[in-house]
Amino acid sequence: MAIPKRFQQFTEHYPAVAKAYEQLGDAVHGAGPLDEKTRALVKLAISTGARLEGAVHAHARKALAAGVTPEELRHAVMLSLPTIGLPSMMAALSWVDDVLEGK
Repeated sequence: MAIPKRFQQFTEHYPAVAKAYEQLGDAVHGAGPLDEKTRALVKLAISTGARLEGAVHAHARKALAAGVTPEELRHAVMLSLPTIGLPSMMAALSWVDDVLEGK
């Protein structure tokens, strides 16, 4: 999984902040009973609902690394349709496809 250039620059310029951010992420992931695959799908769903293209890209990559299948990625995004509407869901689906197609 390639780390986006912008995030690499952030960690180079602000290593203490990046470390604190990583520690916060580790803490929240370890704070409950959800397994890695479920957490990955939840993060993808949150990113989808918030319409965050970069986050959908990142969480789709992380979900694949956690063992989520392409069909499961698409299903998680499609579940957002009744809540966020067709245009928003279609945008998120295209972002997942970006990752699956290696763009």
